[in-house]
Formats: sequence, structure tokens, C-alpha cells
Amino acid sequence: MRAPLTARICDPRAMTELPSAYRAFVVEHEAGLAPAVRTLSSADLAGDGVLVRVAWSSLNFKDGLASQADGKVARKSPMTLGIDLAGTVLESDDPRFTPGQQVLAHGYDIGVAHNGGLAELARIPADWIVPLGGADGPALSPREAMILGTAGMTAGLSVHALERHGITPAAGPVLVTGATGGVGSAAVAILARRGFEVHAATGKPDAADWLRSLGATEIVGRADIEAHAEKPLSKQVWAAAVDSVGGTTLAGALAATKYLGAVAASGLTGGTSLKTTVLPFILRGVSLLGIDSVLCPMATRAAVWTLLGGAYRPADLDALVGAELSLDEVQGGLDTILAGGARGRFLVRL
Repeated sequence: MRAPLTARICDPRAMTELPSAYRAFVVEHEAGLAPAVRTLSSADLAGDGVLVRVAWSSLNFKDGLASQADGKVARKSPMTLGIDLAGTVLESDDPRFTPGQQVLAHGYDIGVAHNGGLAELARIPADWIVPLGGADGPALSPREAMILGTAGMTAGLSVHALERHGITPAAGPVLVTGATGGVGSAAVAILARRGFEVHAATGKPDAADWLRSLGATEIVGRADIEAHAEKPLSKQVWAAAVDSVGGTTLAGALAATKYLGAVAASGLTGGTSLKTTVLPFILRGVSLLGIDSVLCPMATRAAVWTLLGGAYRPADLDALVGAELSLDEVQGGLDTILAGGARGRFLVRL
């Protein structure tokens, strides 16, 4: 018989005894209820896996879609939103994780079909968790991990894919589209840290100074990228690109990528359709690299997180923070993201 939940929190490193209730940002689309902060019973957290006292989470475009009944993302109702989290283990049924240990989790079904990180407590399958600090995890605190979060991981995977493809700073400038967003801003900072010349594309001219502070050497207008898509092949401008937008922006990036270059694509805010031709691929040898942080194998996930805590770590992590919100401010943050008004990462302090 499984021991009562509180009886399993026995390590003196655990922060506190399990409270009887906790707060979470919950959607219940089937009942037609608006997303809201609710108080839930900790008894509902019974089950297998690792119980985490969440310290930090973040807001992402995917969270915004999950908050909407027609967003076609949430697959469970009711459900706690939040596709990533970082905090401290309270209890674990897996010997790899012990009370008091700091961890992070993102991807898989978190915040989509499994209760997510916008909550004071979360129970997560052990196989979905990455340890923080020490010999086994990246040199990041929970807050630092969530400054990067899912977006930073996606940016890290993108840069990693380009480097594995053989793209080096000597090859020429790298374009980053959607540069003011979570993925884009992290990519700018990571590429700059790696010594690349970074051209940041944005439709927000007032963000130019901020993007330069992250490491961008040139600011490109969104319309300029889309203009490249008007031809099957445009002028060869960039050695590679990190695209977090999709649609016409991705088509423009492909058309203007240099011979044997590559484009790492992870976004769809600009649409899911891609109007292009085979010419960039068969006449210039351009490679389109798909980036997925949701089901990324744990070995790759852990390796890239180690890089994010080391060689890929932005020079100034705090410069990526666009807002730091409480749980009660989450809805306003999601509204801003869905309206395209976000700049940088939106942290949520639990």
C-alpha cells in the first residue's frame, strides 16, 4: 500500500511539509469557464512521479493558445497551465531525485495534457525532469532556468543544430527572426555569446537598442525579410537563420540564405503554411532544420541545458526579462503575448 503523501516527505532538506492547499492558474474549457487562479487541494496531487514546489515558471505563446477554448492546444479540462517550471523537490518515488534538490521540467505533455507549472505545486513524471546545479545539471538557479525556459531551450536547440551542421562565425551573419520574442531574444544573446554576427529581424523599431544590448549587430525590418520571399531565390545575405515565426518570414529567410547554409525553424506565429520552392534546397544546398523542444530526447535535452548553463549562457540573463509577474498577473501577461506585444521573457514568480 502506498504511504500517505506527507509521510514520504522525510528528508530534512525538504523546504516545508506539504500544505493542504495550493494556488494554480486553471482552465476549464469544457465547462465554459474563463481561465482563473484557483485554490486546489493538495490531495489531488497524489500519484506517481516527483512532487515539486514550484518557484518559477514562465509564459509562452503556447500557454496563450492553451488558455483559449479555440486554441487547439489544451487536451485536458480542467487543467493547470504552464509548459515549464523550476523549483525544489518535495518528494519523489524515483531515486534519481531527492527532497531538497532543485530541478526544472518542460515539454512533453506539461501544460497541455498534464497539469503544468503555473502552480505552487506540481507533480511531474521523473523521466521529464532535468536536475539543476551540481555535477548532474546545468549551473543555473531555478530563476535563471526559467529566464531561459522553453523558449531559451528552443533557441539553444536551434543554435546547437546550426553548429552541428557546420555553421561557424566565419561563415557570415546569422539572421534571427521574431527577435523580440522569447525564442528570438534568447537566440540573439546565445549567438552573440558564441561569436556570431547577429542580424535581428523585428517589426518593432523601438526595440532596436534593446536588441543591440543583447548582442545584435544589425536590425532588420520584418518587411525586408518578407520581401525576400517574393522571389524563389533572392540575394544571398545570411549564412544561416534561426526562425521562430514561420510563414512568409521563413520563406524569405530560406530565399536569402547563402549557399550550403541552414535555417533552424521552430515557430508558427506567422502561420503554418510555407510558400516556397525547391530552389533554395537544390540550387543552393540550403538545409531546413526542424526544431522541437517538446519531445526532444532527454540526452539531447540535458546536453543543451548544460550548454545553456555554460558555453551558451547569455552574457546578461536578466536583460532577457521583459516582465516578472505574480500568479494573479498571468492573464494580463497572456493577453499581451497573444496580442504580439511581448518583449523578451515573461517570468512568473510562484
